Amino acid sequence: MSWSMQQSDRENKEMVQLKEEIADALREWENANRYFNYSIGKEQIDHAIFAIITAEKRYGMLMSRAKRLHVEWPEWKEELR
Repeated sequence: MSWSMQQSDRENKEMVQLKEEIADALREWENANRYFNYSIGKEQIDHAIFAIITAEKRYGMLMSRAKRLHVEWPEWKEELR
């Protein structure tokens, strides 16, 4: 296998893995928002806010990483969720 094919395979695997991580981070963010909506009491609300902030940061970090790859992303056949 040539070096360019190995590089391409590695990029494809990284893209698929990153796509899965982004989908997971998005679900985590959505769940944190749902948790906030049903939180009762100051401590639970504070915890929910912390969960939202953490999930947002993770999602943003992964999206930045995807942009830094400088590759053309394929159109995915299945939804992110």
